[in-house]
Amino acid sequence: MSKGSILILGARSDIGKAVAHRFAALGYSIQLAARNAGSLEPDKADIKVRHNVDVDLFEFDALDLDSHQAFATGLPVLPDVIVCAVGMLGDQAADEKDEMAACKVMRSNYEGPASIFSVFANLFEKRDSGTLVGISSVAGERGRAANYVYGSAKAGFTAYLSGLRNRLAAKGVHVITVLPGFVATQMTEGLDLPQKLTAEPEEVAAAIEKAVGKGSNVIYVRRIWQLIMMIIRNIPEAVFKRMSI
Repeated sequence: MSKGSILILGARSDIGKAVAHRFAALGYSIQLAARNAGSLEPDKADIKVRHNVDVDLFEFDALDLDSHQAFATGLPVLPDVIVCAVGMLGDQAADEKDEMAACKVMRSNYEGPASIFSVFANLFEKRDSGTLVGISSVAGERGRAANYVYGSAKAGFTAYLSGLRNRLAAKGVHVITVLPGFVATQMTEGLDLPQKLTAEPEEVAAAIEKAVGKGSNVIYVRRIWQLIMMIIRNIPEAVFKRMSI
């Protein structure tokens, strides 16, 4: 018997796949949504065989805002939990010179995720239940020269999730903000990441499962990031603008 259902937006991502396996192991039926969803057929088969749960694929484009309402209302089952793993790191140096590339990064990390969550928030509110899990980033806690295009979008998404959580607090709907820090994924492949600060996708998935179970509000996948970002947030601006971090 299914424990419930979970929809994963951005299901092609390493974190999205890890979340799918984590919740399937608990008995959740799985809805995987992504662009070119048919390419996830091998993942669908793997999850079904490993965990003996129902798995469905759905075509979804976070940047096609006009399609979001129809996508949400067209699902055969309104899920109990939705995890948004949509995101795009971009290239800061290139984004500084190409405003359209920068815009795509910002839309992928904020506008698209916020748009689809707005639709589901209304559906969940009408039902009086549901959990929305948004994967944001510690990069959104202070603008840094090294990644401020990506960071600014994540800052917007973090603020959006906070406001949505406040709005829905008395409506039976819970909103969770996930701040992973560095994660070893295809998106970060090639970057020189410090091992002690870098989580695996499965670690993020485990943290999300725990947060959903506990009804957490904001989680840092590795708690050391909470201390690191507290320090970074409190560096005086006059000093911070001379730093290369």
